Amino acid sequence: MIQFFVKDYMGAPFQFFGLPHIIVLLLVILFNVLLVWLLKNSPGKIKRRIAFILAAILWVNEIGWHVWNYFTGQWTIQTMLPLHLCSLLVWTGALMLVTKNYAIYEFCYFLGIGGALPALLTPDLGIYRYPHYRFFQTYISHGLIITAAIYMNLVEGFRPTWKSILRVALWINIYLGVVFVINMLIGSNYAFIAHKPPTASLLDILPPWPWYILWMEVIGLVTCLVLFFPIAVSNWRSRSIEKRNNAVRLDQVTK
Repeated sequence: MIQFFVKDYMGAPFQFFGLPHIIVLLLVILFNVLLVWLLKNSPGKIKRRIAFILAAILWVNEIGWHVWNYFTGQWTIQTMLPLHLCSLLVWTGALMLVTKNYAIYEFCYFLGIGGALPALLTPDLGIYRYPHYRFFQTYISHGLIITAAIYMNLVEGFRPTWKSILRVALWINIYLGVVFVINMLIGSNYAFIAHKPPTASLLDILPPWPWYILWMEVIGLVTCLVLFFPIAVSNWRSRSIEKRNNAVRLDQVTK
């Protein structure tokens, strides 16, 4: 139990796509599939209750993360302010689940799924592997960011639009501009725009600073388009069915 919370973990370091990593990824997928399957046709009261539970887990998990860092002497304004996108989306994603706010949903759908998925595949865990607290905290946090977006999309029926992509692109660049200034003022690296993270990540395959930031913009846009593609296909199919039904009704009226 002591090793579960200890700062200087003595176990083997985290291994990308080792057995614990693969198992937890499969569990995240299974959880989301089962959640949507169970809630798709559930009464609104049940959906609201589950939404509040998911929001509470997100908030409690994030607060626990701050508490652990504080008691292990790692809490600093350079690392623990909620300015990393995933940290921000933990708080706003939970708020979205509670309030059903569409404006927040747009960001959680594109940035939540687009940002949390790479974090699940290449987590910033360093020496902390299963069964350390940090391992569980990371996967609960990032896994539920994705769950929150999927829940709003497939259970509550929210859908982004083309304008959603434009709004997300505009506001995320404004946000990154503000974070860039904060990084300069306090010597932090929020959103990883001051330099690449010290641990292995997908950014390692990109060019050096500042060019990798431009690539992040391109990758972000492509990610948004990929995430919007199934929505666009669904919208197109719905319009086609509606046009066909209207044509059938018109033909029946004219006969």
